[in-house]
Amino acid sequence: MSNGDLFYVCGIALAVSAVLVSFLGLRAKGFPGRFGPLVALYFVALIGTATTFAVLHAQDEEQAKAAEDTRASEENEEEEASPVPSEPEEEGQAKGGAATKKPSGAPKASTTLQLAASPTKIAYDTTELTAKAGKVTIDFDNPAAIEHDVAIEQDGNEIAKSALISEGETSVTAELEPGTYTFLCTVPGHAEAGMEGTLTVR
Repeated sequence: MSNGDLFYVCGIALAVSAVLVSFLGLRAKGFPGRFGPLVALYFVALIGTATTFAVLHAQDEEQAKAAEDTRASEENEEEEASPVPSEPEEEGQAKGGAATKKPSGAPKASTTLQLAASPTKIAYDTTELTAKAGKVTIDFDNPAAIEHDVAIEQDGNEIAKSALISEGETSVTAELEPGTYTFLCTVPGHAEAGMEGTLTVR
């Protein structure tokens, strides 16, 4: 129970006790007699207890109010500290108000090439591929039981590589600038056996 509840209980007990003592005093002759000191002590203790809980209840209310004021102050500070979102500038409008033109670069191309491995020998079905600059994807089909993959390199540096597969399909994708690249199988000995070719990007 809270201090407030205990204060109200003591108050009710004090009121009920006063009524009972008054009733007994009217009905019983010689009351309180020898019980007078005990009755007086009882009322003193009850009044003291009620007063104590009244003080504690008042302190609890002050603390709750202080906590509420602190919380409200913190919320106000957070709202004041939050930056006010600025309105987005209109397209083609610079900060100084002067109209500007957005760069009109054409989107890069996306090219998908087809490549397959020979089912009977270590070789691709072509040694020449051509694509436009941008996103280049090589869809690779390997019908053979021997595992192959396809990688894209330039000047000996690997750019991208597909999964190693047998009797299945996979692909490899890379963003490529104009230039000459090499596509090859990275399984040891396969490129030397002829599984490589030239990828020209324009």
